[in-house]
This record gives sequence, structure tokens and C-alpha cells, in this order.
Amino acid sequence: MPLILCIETATKLCSVALGRNGVLLAERDLESEKHIHAEKVNVFIDEVLREAGIAMNELNAVAVGIGPGSYTGLRIGLSAAKGLCFALRIPIIGIGTLETLVSASGIRDGVLFPMIDARRMEVFTQRYAEGMAGEEHPLVLDEAWAQQVGACSVFGDGADKAEALWMKHVGITHLRDIRPHARAMVALAEQRLLEGLIDDLAYLVPRYGKEAKVTQPKKAQRP
Repeated sequence: MPLILCIETATKLCSVALGRNGVLLAERDLESEKHIHAEKVNVFIDEVLREAGIAMNELNAVAVGIGPGSYTGLRIGLSAAKGLCFALRIPIIGIGTLETLVSASGIRDGVLFPMIDARRMEVFTQRYAEGMAGEEHPLVLDEAWAQQVGACSVFGDGADKAEALWMKHVGITHLRDIRPHARAMVALAEQRLLEGLIDDLAYLVPRYGKEAKVTQPKKAQRP
């Protein structure tokens, strides 16, 4: 029975869960507008292990959300997961955050668009239909897209910010307050571990969704 620690930090939600044989043993979640991931993720890991009465060296694998999402959040979550896997010599399993959102929604029928906030009216999303997933991509939520997309369900923090848009289109079902909780990763991670679909510890990297815009600060002018 695999014992798997799951970590998800791609969004404003910092979430950690512990599962065995597909059953949730303990979890910690906190969603905040502040950058709390560095402060909370290791605390949450310790708390779920203590609550479940599990020693860290009993873990069989660590699953971690790899985005798309926040640059900072993703780096923090992946660093924590890699550190544990390296120290314990156990496998790491990278799981896309949009896939976790679909799992968290509990929806299996119809066309689905999980959405992660990418600021302003932009989101990261991908189309799910008939068990098939399209490519992850950034998308600007506007009337043109809503008019042509057809009947579908939208959810995630990216979808929640566009409620006024969804209200204009009866074919689009908006599911509120669905987040990529780590507990939704437990079954996904176990299935991948049993199938041997683990990742290379050295080469697993986040999928940010788009490249970071790096700028140099302006030099102060001398009086």
C-alpha cells in the first residue's frame, strides 16, 4: 500500500495531503493573497505526518504540482518535494495543476476548462473532453472566446474572476470555489506510482505557462 505525500503550491492555495492506498489520511490547506508558501509548506508537511502518526522515512513517494501557475509558488513546492525525495531516496511524481483541478471538480462528463488565474483577464487552461486533454495554454477571457466555445464547464480561481462574463452565456456552466487541493492528487499519484510513471528527480521542472518577464531595475539618477 503506497504512502504518498502530495504538495500543491501553484496558486494562492498552499496545500499538503497524505494518502495511503488512495485514502486521505491528513491534509492542510491555506489560501491567502500573501505569499505564504515558503512559510507554510514545510510546517504543513510536518503537521500531516504527525496527525497520521507517520514517520517521514515511511513515505513511498512524493507528488508535487508542477503548474502552470505562480513562479514563486511552484519553485517553493518543487524544492520541498525534491529535497524530501533526495534525502529519503524515494520517487517524485509531477502532476499538472490543471489535472488536479479536474480531479478536484469531480466532473467527468462534457467539455471542461479548468482555469488558473494568470492576472488581469488571462488564465492558464486546457480543454478536457471524452477523457482527452488538450494542450495547456494561456487564454484571455473575453466575449469572443465565450461566444465560440460552446457548452462547457469552467472552474478554478481563473474562472471565478470572470463571473460577469459567464452570466451572459447560458451554455457555460461556472462552478465556483474549486481549487487544486492536494487531496485531489492522492489517487492520481498512486495510479502513476503503480504504473511506474515517475519523474527524474534531477530534471523535473515546473510548467510556468509562459516565460517570466525579467527586467532590470532603473538606476537612481544622481542629483
